[in-house]
Amino acid sequence: MSILPPVVIIAGGLGTRIKQLSGPLPKALVPVNGKPFIDHQLRLLAKNGVSDVVLCVGHGADEIVQHVGDGNSFNLRVQYSFDGDVLLGTAGAVKKASEKLTKVFLVMYGDSYLDVEYQPIYKAFEDSSKQALMTVFRNEDRFIPSNVLFEDGAITGYSKEPGSRKMKHCDFGLSCYNSAAFEDMSEVPCDLARITERLISSNQLAGFEVNRRFYEVGTPEGVHELEQYLLSR
Repeated sequence: MSILPPVVIIAGGLGTRIKQLSGPLPKALVPVNGKPFIDHQLRLLAKNGVSDVVLCVGHGADEIVQHVGDGNSFNLRVQYSFDGDVLLGTAGAVKKASEKLTKVFLVMYGDSYLDVEYQPIYKAFEDSSKQALMTVFRNEDRFIPSNVLFEDGAITGYSKEPGSRKMKHCDFGLSCYNSAAFEDMSEVPCDLARITERLISSNQLAGFEVNRRFYEVGTPEGVHELEQYLLSR
């Protein structure tokens, strides 16, 4: 198994929909089968050949740092990028973390459990010679509203909000980037959706379809579904 580039985990959200389970805890530390969610997430990354992780943290940063530390207990090297007092948005958080990254890197969210093989995804990104790659899942509005138009292996449309009826896929939550995708980003805060739209318009966004659903801990229902899934493995 080849070593994957660093993975950025955007983990600075407030977790307002999960407070009845987490209380003041950040989503990364929500209990899932008796362990903080981030334990499951980091072990999955290590299993897939990841060695370096940068956690973009805001709300609950101190608790996350105290729990994860340098990542050694997960067989990873973990660094941190702190949001600070200025609202950055998801793209802004990634750009701020870029000083700790290589030229290419992966990005995912701090509430997502994405149990797929990461190696083929990264190879597809390398082979595409584009600035970015988005993984997509044929969702057909089952788990979340579909928001990606994926046709003949290409992403031709995207909307952060629910899209048109033609959209059958959704953003799976794992993307690969070349740092060039963020070079022209000047506005702050900036959402990754804006970067995605710009990449599509310049034909710089590749697509990779996965066939296994995503899990998330953004809601109590999501936590329950993930717990059941992990128990079945």
